[in-house]
Amino acid sequence: MSDPALDTLILPLETENIELHPGAKVLFLRARQGRALNALNGLDLLCVQSFAPDRDALQKAGLEVSAEPGEGKFDAVLVLPGRQRQEARAQLAEAVSRVTTGGIVIASAPNTEGARTLERDLADLLGNTENLSKNKCRVVWATSHADSVNQALLKDWLAIDVARPVLDGAYVSRPGLFAWDRVDPASKLLGNMVPDTLKGKGADLGAGFGYLARTVLEKAPKVSAMDLYEAEKRALDLAEQNLGGFKGKRRLNGFWCDVTRGIEGPYDFIVSNPPFHQAGRADRADVGQGFIRAAAAGLRPGGELFMVANRHLPYEQTLTEVFADVRQLADEGGYKVIRAVKGKGRR
Repeated sequence: MSDPALDTLILPLETENIELHPGAKVLFLRARQGRALNALNGLDLLCVQSFAPDRDALQKAGLEVSAEPGEGKFDAVLVLPGRQRQEARAQLAEAVSRVTTGGIVIASAPNTEGARTLERDLADLLGNTENLSKNKCRVVWATSHADSVNQALLKDWLAIDVARPVLDGAYVSRPGLFAWDRVDPASKLLGNMVPDTLKGKGADLGAGFGYLARTVLEKAPKVSAMDLYEAEKRALDLAEQNLGGFKGKRRLNGFWCDVTRGIEGPYDFIVSNPPFHQAGRADRADVGQGFIRAAAAGLRPGGELFMVANRHLPYEQTLTEVFADVRQLADEGGYKVIRAVKGKGRR
């Protein structure tokens, strides 16, 4: 799959607008795998990625990947900022804080996702910037000098990414996560629909910061264990924190992984509000379909899946292929809640 933002990010290295010496230490924040990374061969590259599918692709390509940047400074820092402006600013600030004096920060974004704002933000942090445009994206870069860094702004933007109380202190979250400071209406609808008779061992596929899993544990006292599956490690860490009140009372486990590659089990029930887009791309029904197939494989015979989705997403055919009984429980506010039961003869 093409990745215009990544291709454009590497453009100034390919055109020699930026030259890095062999063996230069390079940090790549929110790294993604693609053929464009061949231009970084010969450099000491560390990729930072907390989203499991992208982490897996980078590791498969033989690249060094970490969920966090660790310590130390780098000759250059590349970054593909998130779409949320707060998150993007925090990532730019992280890049500036990690680059050496005289080092270069390079960032890229699609024109339709804030490329001009990205350029202004980098200029606010480091002063003069340069840019190139291609693939309907813009890459911007600036050199870090000791007297050019806006230290007050840098401090403020680094603080954006700090976890903080949300929902009147009931949860802890941070910018950049899906519905990070509110209850997603689809998850709320599903939480209202799951029965209080659930029992045994369950799982939440795509747990986010833990709202749905915590709703289940609060509502159904006979649930003895809950596994949380989440592709974004930053969200999973918070989910485990938000469910901390149940530790010692229920068995809780967190799995930082791509659900579509399979889950543990067997489970008595599964709840899920599957994602349907990744990295700013258009609707991805295949992601939710992968969640459905993973749920079917992870449930015991007779086990139940309770899921919510946008009304327009085409999940019914996949559900009927892998489940014995599929029923719609609600159609409200543009969302549908579905209950699916695994057949007794299925494994």
